[in-house]
Amino acid sequence: MTRQRLSLFTPLALLGLLVGLANLSCCSAGEDEDYYMQELLSREQYNQVQVVEKPVASIPDRHEHRSQNPAKKVPKGKADSSRQTDKTTADAKSVKTANKKAEKNKKGALKIPNSVSEGDRQDNPMKEECPPMGLETLKIDDFQLHASTTKRYGLGAHRGRLNIQAGLYEDDLYDGAWCAGRDDPLQWFEVDARRLTKFTGVVTQGRSSLWSSDWVTSYKVMVSNDSHTWITLKNGSEDLIFSANREKEIPVRNIFPTPVVARYIRVNPRSWFSSGSICMRVEILGCPMPDPNNYYHRRNEVITTDDLDFRHHSYKEMRQLMKVVNEMCPNVTRIYNIGKSHSGLKLYAIEISDNPGEHEVGEPEFRYTAGSHGNEVLGRELLLLLMQFMCLEYLSGNQRIRHLVEETRIHLLPSVNPDGYEKAFEVGSELSGWSLGRWSNDGIDIHHNFPDLNSILWEAEAKKWIPRKMLNHHVSIPEWYQSKNASVAVETRALITWMEKMPFVLGGNIQGGELVVTFPYDKTRSLGVARGPTPTPDDHVFRWLAFSYASTHRLMTDANRRVCHTEDFAKEDGTINGASWHTAAGSMNDFSYLHTNCFELSMYVGCDKFPHESELPEEWENNRESLLVFMEQVHRGIKGVVRDLQGRGIANAIVSVEGINHDIRTAADGDYWRLLNPGEYKVTARAEGYSISSKKCEVGYEMGATRCDFTIGRTNLSRIKEIMEKFNKQPIKLPLRQLQARRSRERRLGTQ
Repeated sequence: MTRQRLSLFTPLALLGLLVGLANLSCCSAGEDEDYYMQELLSREQYNQVQVVEKPVASIPDRHEHRSQNPAKKVPKGKADSSRQTDKTTADAKSVKTANKKAEKNKKGALKIPNSVSEGDRQDNPMKEECPPMGLETLKIDDFQLHASTTKRYGLGAHRGRLNIQAGLYEDDLYDGAWCAGRDDPLQWFEVDARRLTKFTGVVTQGRSSLWSSDWVTSYKVMVSNDSHTWITLKNGSEDLIFSANREKEIPVRNIFPTPVVARYIRVNPRSWFSSGSICMRVEILGCPMPDPNNYYHRRNEVITTDDLDFRHHSYKEMRQLMKVVNEMCPNVTRIYNIGKSHSGLKLYAIEISDNPGEHEVGEPEFRYTAGSHGNEVLGRELLLLLMQFMCLEYLSGNQRIRHLVEETRIHLLPSVNPDGYEKAFEVGSELSGWSLGRWSNDGIDIHHNFPDLNSILWEAEAKKWIPRKMLNHHVSIPEWYQSKNASVAVETRALITWMEKMPFVLGGNIQGGELVVTFPYDKTRSLGVARGPTPTPDDHVFRWLAFSYASTHRLMTDANRRVCHTEDFAKEDGTINGASWHTAAGSMNDFSYLHTNCFELSMYVGCDKFPHESELPEEWENNRESLLVFMEQVHRGIKGVVRDLQGRGIANAIVSVEGINHDIRTAADGDYWRLLNPGEYKVTARAEGYSISSKKCEVGYEMGATRCDFTIGRTNLSRIKEIMEKFNKQPIKLPLRQLQARRSRERRLGTQ
């Protein structure tokens, strides 16, 4: 017997597993009705659902033999001894975060002490648990997934990935699960690890669909070393049957009583929802066994050399980490908050600048935000890693980082929606599903909670009010939106105040669930149109900004990478106009462009919204260069100061570029920044009460904004108005002696 086969049989022998083919006799579990709760159902409600079990009306196969012991009704809180032990009950309840695995022993310069004990970081420290193998993150490619039968191509094994989403219109290409071609207990879903792997558990979901309700309620697990001889996991002499899902969206995790070592693993559905079909989305928990000669492992391995704190942080740990960064780099960092969340958590930001706390004339301001959807946690951790990285590199003398810090005022806001994050963090990366924690505590999607200024601008354009009655920029917020009764999240109001206070030039909000960079407009111009190109006047600039991030990301522009869900963004170089993807009114991107000077884009940085913390080093490598390159784009275009004849900066002066129907305004000190692509532009500066000044400004290909200053004087009319206001709009009365002298001069001039 080979060493490989021994590695499989030894742990299985301890479990009493028998060598041979799996026993495929039917052992249907019960389910009485469709507890279809969609994604809005909270975990608390889910756990309160009382399931009364009775046999599933599954379609019998001619080879199937009905169970001699049909499923019994089980009182709540008691185990069904005829089915499985306590160790194999489904982990569907709220559990301590699964992503907070055993802490790394790696010593980092910024490692912060744990505020959570090791016991709290694991729901059951007695059970050995491995991280996900990567069905959701696409580490496992399509060729490693197989199935017994398939209903159609769009429901093939390649679609059986945890949290994969179906398109709005389900078709033959992009459905939301693997679905078997027949509904019988002979079906299976298989994963080829391509190397010996220690399997420790399985996570399952039902089918993602707006129209169908399909999920598996119980299953067996089988393993093999050669894909021919299969061993079924057993509990003593009986096959282990794991309880699975009670609805289609909330993931259910089962941890094996003892890890098993093999190359192949199969999930064999035994029962399913009575009104549905056999459909599953799956993640396998497994640790690859050491094998330096394995080609597939070497090819996909990504190693980081950065000594950072690679783990998921609770709110308290995030705040503590930011404090550590500030203490290490006190001269170039400052921590502040922009407001509070619905539950009262402060929205902390860190500023990185050579003069923190002050706006320096001529220095542009940049921002990254993350976590507006609380369950999209990768962006939050990327910003925490970025602030660590910049502090350490600044201290080590990295010239690129030093130049960024000295020439830019950088703001990082890692958690816009800390309330939502805490909900997702509590259950962990594998069990948070697709939407738990997405919304604020009062049920609002913060990213799309801004006023719809697009409609206001487009209506004014249709009525030809621009520029006579309304300007093409800094569109005012409607009064109804500012009322206390408006459905506006407190987090959104805090963001708006922050955006109005700081003269941001460029910003990026980091999101998850896809691999693409989107740019405004996010809303289609035509009513009733679900998607369609809707460019801004600065479309060419936005396209460059989006490409600067996507092209330096390790995966976004890879033409060979697999589609995350339904859209192949790699064909568009990893970028897309937001409205071309799907229309969305009131987005942060559109609001930022129309209400402030800031050009804002969205970076979707991973197919997995909540990657396991073992994935964080690789995700950092995927995004590190992109995060830096995008920040550097704030220095592209023109910059300058608009002054009066006395050399004083003029606030709120309008700077316009010929041919681009979108202007920007100067900051409080008269300085401005205008993002532009390389080329020659006619630029005009004007302000109320001042004359107009124009000049040509040339933008080169090298990094660094072109200086383009303006000096403008007061108009005669503005001087008269100023004098009239000074004297309360009354005619100026001169003293009698001055009046007589003036008249005498006029008479002398008249006689000449």
